[in-house]
Amino acid sequence: MASAQTPSGAAVGSRTAAGVAIPDVEVAESPVAEVRKARSWEYGPFVNYGNGLGDRSDYRFFWAGIQGGKALTPVLHAGIFSGQFEFGANIIPLLQAYTPAPHQQTFSYPVTGGGTGYYVAPEGGGTYYGVSLTPVIFRWNFLTNSRHFQPWFQGAGGVIYTTHKYPPDQLVPHGTPGGTSVFNFTPQGGAGFHYFTRAKRSIDVGVNGVHISSASLGDKNPGVNASIQVQVGYTFWR
Repeated sequence: MASAQTPSGAAVGSRTAAGVAIPDVEVAESPVAEVRKARSWEYGPFVNYGNGLGDRSDYRFFWAGIQGGKALTPVLHAGIFSGQFEFGANIIPLLQAYTPAPHQQTFSYPVTGGGTGYYVAPEGGGTYYGVSLTPVIFRWNFLTNSRHFQPWFQGAGGVIYTTHKYPPDQLVPHGTPGGTSVFNFTPQGGAGFHYFTRAKRSIDVGVNGVHISSASLGDKNPGVNASIQVQVGYTFWR
């Protein structure tokens, strides 16, 4: 049996059957294909930085946490949408939401008999601190022939707890926030990719649209209708 080296260094041999040389090539499996075939677990740290949209465009967000997941299916074939389903979750022990400093705000109220009245009162603000848990992340990993890129899109839902009622509301006596809630829910969706730097190691980048709402747990539910969160992380696969 003769052997040679390919330009990339992969071992190439040949065996003879009935006088015909049959090539025998050993090619290392790509990092992307390896974790796809094994339906690997993934886990690792990440950070988010985000910005509110619309009437919350002066809100900022910084989150840091740990995310994990597991591919649950083999590759399901559906044309350009072929891929694998993955279930995941994350926990965010460091959550900061930056809002405008406390200030005087004009509030409105309905007037008996019709019309609207207005008054000026102090509204809270500043930096809010909290934690978050996202126990449900449904992710679709697209089938790809790339050795390094694994694109995905996802939908998820979680809950946030802040040490003061969020978002800021009218202050009541003694400077206590008014009718919003310390608990808020975070339905969200987005897309991104893993970039494998080597076997079972990847850098991860994603963009998520996040809605923050208390589901009317407080007297008021102004929420944050939309924010854009950019996520960067590092993942270990096993």
